[in-house]
Amino acid sequence: MESKTALIKIGTRADLPEPGKVKEFLARGRFVCVANVEGEICAMDNVCPHWGGPLGQGKIEEGKIVCPWHGWQYDPRTGKTPRKADVRLTIFKLEIEGDDVFVEL
Repeated sequence: MESKTALIKIGTRADLPEPGKVKEFLARGRFVCVANVEGEICAMDNVCPHWGGPLGQGKIEEGKIVCPWHGWQYDPRTGKTPRKADVRLTIFKLEIEGDDVFVEL
């Protein structure tokens, strides 16, 4: 059986992080990290693949999400890290419709 994706409302435009910031949102019982990278809003898994750190509590440096636990960096557009070629964050499609913000899970 195929798993179906669905758009889940996580908040409104006013809830989104300011440029250069990250924030955690709850969607269907899991946390999603939303980053504002120079005005581009990106959504990804909130759990760092390294040791499970909460990426939405991290920061953005030079366009990369930095895990608050051990400093691993991830590209918020691709999920890639320079640390290991085979490690990648799950990136979620984010849609803004009117004032509402949705992620596709």
